[in-house]
Amino acid sequence: MTISYEDFSKVDIRVGTIVGAEPYPEARRPAYKLQVDFGAEIGIKRSSVQITVHYRLDELVGKQVAAVVNFPPKQIGKFMSEILVLGFPDAAGAVVLVVPDKAVPNGGKLF
Repeated sequence: MTISYEDFSKVDIRVGTIVGAEPYPEARRPAYKLQVDFGAEIGIKRSSVQITVHYRLDELVGKQVAAVVNFPPKQIGKFMSEILVLGFPDAAGAVVLVVPDKAVPNGGKLF
């Protein structure tokens, strides 16, 4: 299926820096709760992420990630996820985060 650039531009993908990370033991599958700073325009948003295979909590704070910031909030158990942090599956299906290879300003929009 082919989409137009207009369709693509409706998905607001931004870069942010993880400023908080904690375990989410109540989740059905192993997960963390993240707080991601997208700069002054968007602010800090929360997300539940299933990235426990490749990432430890102590290495997440300060890491930049890409996320969709214009989906409606989604209830995940007792946690309200406000953004969708993006990743790709590795060969076994575990999530590998989508990250810029150089530091960029928080809030930058993917194009």
